[in-house]
Amino acid sequence: MIKRILFFLLFFPLLSFSQPILGTNKAIWIWEKDSYAMLENEESKNDALYFFKSKGINRIYLYADEFSSRNLIRDKPYLFHDLIGDFHKNGISVYALLGSGYLNSEKLILPEYREDAIAMFKRIIQYNSVAKSHARFDGINLDIEPHILDAWPEQKYQLLEYFLDMSKSIMELKSNSGLELMVGPAIPFWLDGVSLNWQGESKKVSDHVIDLYDYVALMDYRDHAEGRDGIVSHAMDELEYSTLTNKKVAIGVEVTPNEITKVSFNHLTENEMNVELNIAAKIFSTKPAFDGFVIHHYRGYLTWLDKQKKTD
Repeated sequence: MIKRILFFLLFFPLLSFSQPILGTNKAIWIWEKDSYAMLENEESKNDALYFFKSKGINRIYLYADEFSSRNLIRDKPYLFHDLIGDFHKNGISVYALLGSGYLNSEKLILPEYREDAIAMFKRIIQYNSVAKSHARFDGINLDIEPHILDAWPEQKYQLLEYFLDMSKSIMELKSNSGLELMVGPAIPFWLDGVSLNWQGESKKVSDHVIDLYDYVALMDYRDHAEGRDGIVSHAMDELEYSTLTNKKVAIGVEVTPNEITKVSFNHLTENEMNVELNIAAKIFSTKPAFDGFVIHHYRGYLTWLDKQKKTD
């Protein structure tokens, strides 16, 4: 209880006076350690819920695969049942976050690891097929990034083909399951600058990805809305194509430290970030595909706020 009170005291001033992002969905990625803490510890869950509600976060990407030699979605699915049910009661939708640095999940695009990717996805399908309606995942977010592989510089086009092949297999599995799930990957904004002939059709890679999935979470990591190198400019191709194809785009932004200053809002304040996101949201609102923002990531957000408090 003392720890929880201290948490509120530390963050309450920042939570009270930060400028909100108006009229849009707001999501957040939650990685392995924090997701497992929320599943297994009531205090961690309550602190997170308080934080999400104070920030207007209405969607979470909750890590749901192996971590630290354990796999709770496989071995203790009731923990997800309870947690998702509690978040749903508070108006927060929950997507299963699959893929991680811990698992080196970028390798899952490779043909020799394809079955591992399918098995990971099947665990969520299996969970949702038996869970009660109030405790089911609302969607899935895939963090499987082929550009992280060492072979990327020499084999970029081959690796992108593998990524699309894997994506096709996953979406066929979803379709065959008959379950209603929004499924989509996190992709970098610059994929719209790479064209690829895949299955007889030459398109921007981002267009191929949008064709396959229900939505994309666009990693649009810039610290300003406008200009040629801004959030708006980098997202427009994906938003326009997704609007034409009746898909959705969540705009990802970064708050953790980065050696390239423009990539993250970390060097700015939360109010300054929200000013930029409100500018972007006003422009994006003309595109039906726009599905709000997603922040990378929960622990980084808390650390960033704490840093701002210490400099006040």
